[in-house]
Amino acid sequence: MDLKNFKDIFEPGLIDEIQSVGVWQSFKEGDLIMDYGKYIRMMPIILKGTVKVYRLDENGNEILLYYLSSSESCSMAYSCCMEAKKSEVKAIAEDDVELVSIPHTKLDEWLCKYPSWRNYIMRSFNERFTELLKSIESIAFHKLDDRLIAYLKEKQRLSGSSVIKASHYLIADELATSRVVISRLLKHMENDKKIILYRNEIKLLPSFGKPE
Repeated sequence: MDLKNFKDIFEPGLIDEIQSVGVWQSFKEGDLIMDYGKYIRMMPIILKGTVKVYRLDENGNEILLYYLSSSESCSMAYSCCMEAKKSEVKAIAEDDVELVSIPHTKLDEWLCKYPSWRNYIMRSFNERFTELLKSIESIAFHKLDDRLIAYLKEKQRLSGSSVIKASHYLIADELATSRVVISRLLKHMENDKKIILYRNEIKLLPSFGKPE
């Protein structure tokens, strides 16, 4: 198990314990990692790749909450583990993902034993909370075209590529709008020479701008 990215985050003793009790898992693009209504007994830490985390609203519509990338973890999974309750989120692999799952029995123990673990958990909660606030602000105050631009830039930042692999339907679903609206906005961007549209792919041109 390769934990070299965590040498600047965790104490050597904690890294040894993670290697000892952690469960290494790999997922292909599109694989289901966590699902609604299932008890979560382990907390995942992402080693490689990107994970999308969703939640259902009161009308049963899925809302994209946030992305998780290398060295990050899902705070809601941690909460479900600690409270022994069913999952209120669904996690799907955005691309090929490798992660290590930490047994729920270790989560509380390590809070007292390792300061770096306590800092990691608190930082994770703060980062997820900040991302949720940004999502709420985007939905409440930003126009859809601004949200689409921010969405594509975030995809570019996470993948490190100017080619975004996503269908119009997927983008519409994640931005809680219709495919027709997304297709129209993307076509306007193509006419403005900011992007090039392919089948299930979008190439961001230099004029589109860099990730924030």
